[in-house]
Amino acid sequence: MAFIRSISGIRATLGDGLVPSELAKYIAAFLNIMPNGKIVIGNDGRPSATWITDLAVSICKSMNREAIDIGLATTPTVQLISEIDGCVGGIAITASHNPGNWNGLKFIGANGIFLDADENQKLWELVDNNQVIFPNEYKYSEIDFYKEANSYHINYILKSNLISNKKVLESIKDKNYSAVVDAVNASGSYVVPNLLDKLNVKCHRLYCEGNGSFPHPPEPIPEHLGELANAVKEKNADLGIAVDPDGDRLVLIDEHGVAIGEEKTIALCVKYVLSKKDIIPGENAIVVNLSTSMMSEIIAKEYGAKIYYSKVGEINVVKKMKEINACFGGEGSGGVILPIVHYGRDSLVGIGIILSLMANEGKTLSQLAADLPSLTMIKTKKEFSGDLAPLLEKFEAEFTDYNDLDKQDGLKFKFENSWLQIRSSNTEPIIRIMAEAKTEEEANSLIERAKELI
Repeated sequence: MAFIRSISGIRATLGDGLVPSELAKYIAAFLNIMPNGKIVIGNDGRPSATWITDLAVSICKSMNREAIDIGLATTPTVQLISEIDGCVGGIAITASHNPGNWNGLKFIGANGIFLDADENQKLWELVDNNQVIFPNEYKYSEIDFYKEANSYHINYILKSNLISNKKVLESIKDKNYSAVVDAVNASGSYVVPNLLDKLNVKCHRLYCEGNGSFPHPPEPIPEHLGELANAVKEKNADLGIAVDPDGDRLVLIDEHGVAIGEEKTIALCVKYVLSKKDIIPGENAIVVNLSTSMMSEIIAKEYGAKIYYSKVGEINVVKKMKEINACFGGEGSGGVILPIVHYGRDSLVGIGIILSLMANEGKTLSQLAADLPSLTMIKTKKEFSGDLAPLLEKFEAEFTDYNDLDKQDGLKFKFENSWLQIRSSNTEPIIRIMAEAKTEEEANSLIERAKELI
């Protein structure tokens, strides 16, 4: 299997696409399109990350590039360190939520933002056309090992004016919250507990060994979080925190051991940020992707804020946020983007916001979740490869009773109080079918209509 290439970088399975000779081409091509300066390298802890890190470091040295190896680190940490003076980009070695036999590379520019579609296309063309340029002389630049990256990340968040307010910090600390953390033994294993310690939140570590050995499927969705839910109840904790292997997604378990759903992570963060708009720079507007729940739109309207939709993919959300100077953005998979910290999905930022919201309103996580708009969202997927266009034509011919049709990312049919979307995944050889409505019956009806066409 060749690499899956998208705006989310490249990824493949070990020994089947993910081999040193192929990875080397992409790393070298990335260095070709980056200006002179240091390259930050971090990994999510998978066993294969060891040799891929060595490979990336070796290529940097052979191409006269100084690299900063920050070791086990979340993708948002790599992004944030890439913004430090002297750095011009970063490579996050991760396959995000894919299983342990996968790995890949996420490419980051000097502003801490992923390469966009055009930049990725330029990189791919260098690889495909064998146009990677190597230097005539080799200086073998030294490699710097920056071990304070996690502390830098945590302190940067705590200094942001959304959380640094003395009243907010003292309120969180005075609550003596406790949390159970499931980091699937990956990049969040140490940095998430360290953040909680700074906030006086007692941390019960479930899978925080940092060895990259996933104890369960790593995508942080409710069906994979049964042990975390049980641990929250056993420890009588205030919440459970689950992050994916590279730490850019946040999913929450309430104090009763109930997974509130990754979509509610974003909705709760939207609520808190917009309620504090007086101290948050930027326009009174948010950006979410087209696959995100209508909860965020409903909440935005309550606060008189505008909402904009982008294609799925962090860089697509970020580009739209920058275009309109939005104060907040995110993706319904649990990806929180707060520009006053950095333009990247960041589970640590999300944790800070959620704890601030709980302390500010004096409510439990289940109470906050219950306050959100009542909607049912159903997500399903099907293996798919090839041309999606004929299938989309079938959908467009079948669904004609919509109020609006968005073609930015597959097809999204918007009805009066519901929506249906079909799109191809950026990271897996599948198509995703999603529906949301005020009742489970309505959402199921849309999904069944869609399945009949596939």
